[in-house]
Amino acid sequence: MTDHSASSATGSLVTGSEIARLAGVTRAAVSNWRRRYDDFPAPAGGAVNSPLFDLAEVQAWLDRQRKGQGVSEEVQLWQALRAAHGEDVIGGLADVAGLLADSGQAAAGALPAAAAALVRRLAESSSASEVVTALAERFTDSVRRAGSDQVTSPRIVRAVRHFAGETEAGATMFDPACGIGTLLLAVGPEPGPRRYGQESDPRSARFAQLRADLIGRTGVDIATGDSLRDDRWAELRADLVVCDPPVGDADWGREELLLDSRWEFGTPSRAEGELAWLQHAYAHTAPGGRVLMVMPASVAYRKAGRRIRAELVRRGVLTQITALPPGVAASHALPVHLWHLRRPRSLGDAATSVRMVDLTANDPDGSLQARPDQAADVSLIDLLDDAVDLTPGCHVAESHRDYAAEYQAARRELAERVRRLAELLPALTPGAGAGALEGPSVSVADLARAGLLEYGDPEPVSVSDQLDTDFLQGFLRSPTNTRRSTSASGTFRLDGKGARIPQMDIADQRRYGAAFRALQEFEELARRVAELSTQASALARDGLGNGALAPGE
Repeated sequence: MTDHSASSATGSLVTGSEIARLAGVTRAAVSNWRRRYDDFPAPAGGAVNSPLFDLAEVQAWLDRQRKGQGVSEEVQLWQALRAAHGEDVIGGLADVAGLLADSGQAAAGALPAAAAALVRRLAESSSASEVVTALAERFTDSVRRAGSDQVTSPRIVRAVRHFAGETEAGATMFDPACGIGTLLLAVGPEPGPRRYGQESDPRSARFAQLRADLIGRTGVDIATGDSLRDDRWAELRADLVVCDPPVGDADWGREELLLDSRWEFGTPSRAEGELAWLQHAYAHTAPGGRVLMVMPASVAYRKAGRRIRAELVRRGVLTQITALPPGVAASHALPVHLWHLRRPRSLGDAATSVRMVDLTANDPDGSLQARPDQAADVSLIDLLDDAVDLTPGCHVAESHRDYAAEYQAARRELAERVRRLAELLPALTPGAGAGALEGPSVSVADLARAGLLEYGDPEPVSVSDQLDTDFLQGFLRSPTNTRRSTSASGTFRLDGKGARIPQMDIADQRRYGAAFRALQEFEELARRVAELSTQASALARDGLGNGALAPGE
């Protein structure tokens, strides 16, 4: 993944985590100091959730409290790099790595003299490998605190390593958007596979290559360039491709690459750059080779990518989608998915189902091993509906559905509601004949002027013991009043002047009101019975069709 520095702090500012390192305590201890001590330095920059503090003020406060220890040379180096390079701190890291490698890649004067001296002292007291690893971790931590997804988070690295499994020493691995080499260098043992990477940012690519050399990763070759527009490894076919690609990048080169041969599952739209990266990664797999691609959850269901998802499923290339727990990404708390692809060795080697794994209920630092109720093998035909929604949670829940229990519960509820339906229908006797209520009547407007009702939402209600609300609303729904209140376009709006109700004493009003109220409850229950009937019928058909239900004796 492309890595760019997200830090905007100057050299004199430090974070809470860096204060903890200065003092040799935990981050929680620093938070406690801020609450307990009124004289603790106030934030000098940053945001509310990630404040920055003046280094000199912090050091002076630590000295007064006798809590501090000397500023470590590692911290001094980091502060010097941030002061000298600002937002281009990754360029400073590459210069440090070049100096440590003594390869001539650190041009004279690229680092401030004080920083270069610190680098040499650190290398003498520990090792070049430890120095570059510590700086890479510090850079990753600073980007994570800034809420950026420009560096692959340690939790995602852990997940990819888990699902990648063991790789053979002679295997080939590729990361087409390797950034500072986080995934490429973390997956696999050492000695391990031959590793290839490509990165569009020259600073990150340079640091990744030097980092690999310094930590002793042999057989690592990282090229610079845009992988989609300028594929530097066009002939490479790898056993494992890992990638955490750029997210939401509409300018991935669609217009320039419309006829590219890599789009064998369909040309992605501008909004589906992630599916362009996915097909690019798959194009670099050898027969039997795998792809592990970090994806936003929305790629599994977005309408624009439906056709490409369908082709991945139909050809038996997609083997698994894992929904990782919320919180594994650095910049948000939404779940992300890990897509597993495999290139079949032959026609008969294609996948016949897709394993769906839903870990969204797990702790982000917890187990990545799915429980039986968190996974399901879904047949290809069941995925190829109109939406081709590949969200694991939908399919895992469906596969563990208890059809028998649901069907019995639906039958019981339906039987009870049908019985209740017959009871609600009011008992009515013959009246005086059609038109018998066309005698004296009163308009709703007159009742309102007399103060007997007020206009509610959506119907008027009685505010007097001389008028029954159910009687009022029941007659307002009569065919005659409904016609008066319905426009030519079919819109219903109460006609206060034209709507009329019969004149009756309160006792007769209540009799009619009780009947109208029962009819209202009857209609509502009838609608629920209709919905329940449809649901029960669909449940029965699904259960009989998939074998979860069988006809009774």
